[in-house]
Amino acid sequence: MKRAVITGLGAVTPIGNNVGDFWENLLNGKSGASAITKFETLHHKTKFACEVKNFDPLQFIEKQEIRKLDLFTQYALAATDECMRDSGLNLERCDLTKVGVIMATGMGGMQSFEEEILAFGQNDLIPRFNPFFATKIIPNIAAGQITIRYGFHGISYSVVSACASSNNAIANALDLIRLGRANIIITGGAEAPIVQGAIGGFNSMKALSLLNDSPETASRPFDKTRDGFVIGEGAGILMIEELEHALNRGAKIYCELVGYGAASDAFHVAAPHPDGLGAILTMEGALSDSGLTPDDVTYINAHATSTPAGDISECKAIATVFNNSLNRIKISATKSMTGHLLGAAGAIEAIACIKSIERNEIPPTMNLTERDPEINSLLDLTPNKAVKKEILVALNNTFGFGGHTVTTVFKKYQHSS
Repeated sequence: MKRAVITGLGAVTPIGNNVGDFWENLLNGKSGASAITKFETLHHKTKFACEVKNFDPLQFIEKQEIRKLDLFTQYALAATDECMRDSGLNLERCDLTKVGVIMATGMGGMQSFEEEILAFGQNDLIPRFNPFFATKIIPNIAAGQITIRYGFHGISYSVVSACASSNNAIANALDLIRLGRANIIITGGAEAPIVQGAIGGFNSMKALSLLNDSPETASRPFDKTRDGFVIGEGAGILMIEELEHALNRGAKIYCELVGYGAASDAFHVAAPHPDGLGAILTMEGALSDSGLTPDDVTYINAHATSTPAGDISECKAIATVFNNSLNRIKISATKSMTGHLLGAAGAIEAIACIKSIERNEIPPTMNLTERDPEINSLLDLTPNKAVKKEILVALNNTFGFGGHTVTTVFKKYQHSS
């Protein structure tokens, strides 16, 4: 079975529009939450989010093309641009039929959809739609636009499994590399969900935090006072490459992608299984697929969205799977800084895992001041301060509405292993 390594990274996030800034701000505990600027929030219960700041699509996209692209696709193209440059891949020396794209999104072109439908409803004359309406909103279009830009002729599609989407995409990419169906897969996720419909909808579900007076501390995973997640936007892109292909071209190797697990809670459309059944199956499956034991794991980037039920369920699952190894494992929730990027969350959190392995540092769980007493006291949640520690194996957890659960496993690269 062929091996897969990570050879390129790109990111657009609420705390940095490139991987370097994103990583340094994670280590420094910077919050991306602030008052929403994209629309008037007078009639919304939640008035803040983790928006991307100072994003200029003209740095990545021709002016005449921007109007054809929803913001989620613009984020995807920007992050892919960084990933391609980071990878050092020479397209003229590459078999483009063996380069594929698997992109993920939870909501697709929701901004364009909302804008067009609101305009349609307010127009008393003949309704008119942007001729690019359909191709702006469909979830697969980010993958399509990436293949068109770079001329990739390999497999190309989109994955949608709510907040597990981009981790699912990474897992699918690993399968294709292992099977020899591709030499390189560009994968990750993009999301631009800070629109009235999403804020209103999640408010109606009572899923969003209401801490309008203190947005920067509102995302507080594992804290006793947490009251919901903070929605975020952006994109994360990874280049996953077959090991021998990477070695032959002299690529920089960040780490190895060694396995994944995927399962289902089969419990509720939105709530997690109270004992974390799907998460248990997923983490156990990820270890088995990777040929690892609980003792091998150094770091877990938790899904931990800052919802009352979700954080408890995940902690129960971690305590079950790693029962006798908890004293060896650091856990942190980077959503405390980025907010929840929905379908793109798994991708930017994968990048956090990869950088942790590269730098031997663990980003903190911010805003953790009063630990929930229901959380197992043996769990080391890395509160409020980054920690230096050699990271050999990192797990990335993502769980989505509908009960989708996915865990990916990254390992420090060793040529002889």
